[in-house]
Amino acid sequence: MATVTQEYGLWINGEFTEAAETRELIEPATGEPLARIALASTEDVDRAVDVARAALTGDWGKTPPTERSRLLHALADAIVANRKELAELESRNVGKAISSVKAELNGAVENFRFFASAIASIAGRSNPIGGSLLFYSLKEPVGVAGQIVPWNYPLLMTTWKLSPALAAGCTIVLKPDDATPLTALRLAELAGEVGFPPGVINVVPGPGPTVGAHLVRHPGVDKVAFTGSTATGAEIMRMAAGDIKRLTLELGGKSPSLVFADADLASAVPSSVWSIYYSAGQSCEARSRVLVERSIYDEFVAQFAEKAKAIKVGDPLDSETQVGSLISEAHRDKVHGFVERGAEEGAEIVAGGQPQEGPGAFYPPTLLAQVDNKMSVAQEEIFGPVVTVIPFEDEKDAIRIANDIKYGLMATVWTGDPARGHRVAARIRSGTVGINMPYTAFPGVPFGGYKQSGFGRELGIDALELYLETKSVIVSTSPKPINPFGL
Repeated sequence: MATVTQEYGLWINGEFTEAAETRELIEPATGEPLARIALASTEDVDRAVDVARAALTGDWGKTPPTERSRLLHALADAIVANRKELAELESRNVGKAISSVKAELNGAVENFRFFASAIASIAGRSNPIGGSLLFYSLKEPVGVAGQIVPWNYPLLMTTWKLSPALAAGCTIVLKPDDATPLTALRLAELAGEVGFPPGVINVVPGPGPTVGAHLVRHPGVDKVAFTGSTATGAEIMRMAAGDIKRLTLELGGKSPSLVFADADLASAVPSSVWSIYYSAGQSCEARSRVLVERSIYDEFVAQFAEKAKAIKVGDPLDSETQVGSLISEAHRDKVHGFVERGAEEGAEIVAGGQPQEGPGAFYPPTLLAQVDNKMSVAQEEIFGPVVTVIPFEDEKDAIRIANDIKYGLMATVWTGDPARGHRVAARIRSGTVGINMPYTAFPGVPFGGYKQSGFGRELGIDALELYLETKSVIVSTSPKPINPFGL
């Protein structure tokens, strides 16, 4: 096991710094102390924004695109070189199975590599307007980016936020969740080691209502990118409205899988099991509503339950573990409360449904059958290893149920009819739709939501554009004086 540094400061201006307040972190899977971290104050945020602004007009602002690309590749290399330490740190801090964390690390590396290459696409355009006027455009960094990442994917979400912003030439003040900041802090330290100038990346863990709110409202922040709950996203919109900040919001989800009677159940069942339980259900795009055509409903539920009961839940650092701990005992109790409410509403608990005994915030993979889409367990984001299985009658009914939700982040369609797959994908109001495959996010593929799942996109070229401003320049090429009034 990698040695965990017990004391973590704030990362501001290229170095760790102390703070007036600290917090002890508890390892979710054991309930034992893990580390002590510094908590930022509003004054610390002010200092981080100041150094980020200075870096924007200093060395970083003079760094050519080729050098930015080299640094992004160097940071990707540093993740690879330190992958064992980062994986264990993330697994212990979040409680997530290390097998899942290792897959996320691969994505983290590729995020930096993709945007290191995408820097070459940053370019304006030019054309004559007519007569003796020439137009050309410039692409410039939007400025200082305030970035807020959640507790469920602290390392991966940090790379989702950092990579396009750095590629665009922005500087960053990042606020990780104060329960899971360890890998974000270590990543910032690695960025300093590979040559990113001081002040380009600053990391200030702290509570959302104080530190996060101050960062969003700060007049020195030009753009805010947030991943988290829909309710908090709505509040951030209100806070950012005062000075018209640029915004990217990736918010909640209650994503459906649609399983038609002609689907290959040998793929649809295990893939549907994976797509809700792979991160203990603590994922905004988890397919937590599985809609199944009525003629195969009972068979599907039976097969799903059998596989759900076979999942290995346990020590996150065990390579055989498939589902680790939830983030905290308080969150586990919240998840269980949803299950109890579902049973009261008439849902049938087919698998799981009771917290595991012993230390740690473990909850078993749980299946609720005979669910109506109007039940609270079908409409509200549980954010745990709980799936609701809902019957539908035909294609029209399946699309109606899939769209009858305030969210629109991810969906999956399982069918043996290719035409139906594309037809249904076109009619589902969701930012990403998979056809006969369960996976969600890939470097270079835009990811984001419809409706109350947010707006803006991560990962693709679209994300890079959201960290750039376009400046139009119009030039006279005429040798004659310009005299519009003819005076």
